[in-house]
Amino acid sequence: MGRAFEYRKAAKMKRWGTMSRVFPKLGKIITMAAKDGGQDPDMNPKLRTAIINAKAQNMPKDNIDAAIKRSLAKDAADIQELSYEAKAAHGVLLFIDCATDNNTRTVANVKALLTRNGGEALKNGSLDFMFTRKSVFTFDKTEDMDIEELELELIDFGLEEIEEDVEPVENGDDKTIVRIFGEFASFGELSHALEDRGIEVTKAELQRIANTPIELTDKQIEEVDVLIDKLEDDEDVQAVYTNIN
Repeated sequence: MGRAFEYRKAAKMKRWGTMSRVFPKLGKIITMAAKDGGQDPDMNPKLRTAIINAKAQNMPKDNIDAAIKRSLAKDAADIQELSYEAKAAHGVLLFIDCATDNNTRTVANVKALLTRNGGEALKNGSLDFMFTRKSVFTFDKTEDMDIEELELELIDFGLEEIEEDVEPVENGDDKTIVRIFGEFASFGELSHALEDRGIEVTKAELQRIANTPIELTDKQIEEVDVLIDKLEDDEDVQAVYTNIN
């Protein structure tokens, strides 16, 4: 399976490590989830997932609690999830997921960033056949974890692929992480199956994965990165997915 969203991981994680950028984005998703489905994470899978991802980015509990409380405020903004499709240089396709309380502002900002940095907006629906939405869960591998056995157990819950990867740890030994891919509609089932097995998920997402990833040179990737960096810096942009392998 192509993992287009992973190819820029090191640079992206370093950039998103800036709290002033990542926390407001995470807080917006938490507020939106709490407003839509209630403030109890045990009864609201979307909120539970948002909190898991916030904790993975070391977002303090006070910030998380504040984001949940904002969902009850009378003047709480009506935040919507929107997606935009675009293309960049070298045959790169972009899916831009946003969360915004001002659609007009977000559309204008995204289009301006595309125009100024060698991109072009596409009509929504143009890339539907180029990307597939998948449930993606990431967690640390423990010493007693049998990956083959886990794979067999999770197939009935929508698992499609499981893989291991080595992730460097600052001031420590490298650790092995496990990443599982499943059907879009199986997100809830897989989430509960992992919980039932006592597996602590560090990241849970609905990713857009390219059906036909393309290969680029390092120089070409650097050129496209200029546009993607600008998009990811926008306060309303939650994620940018590409067809780069």
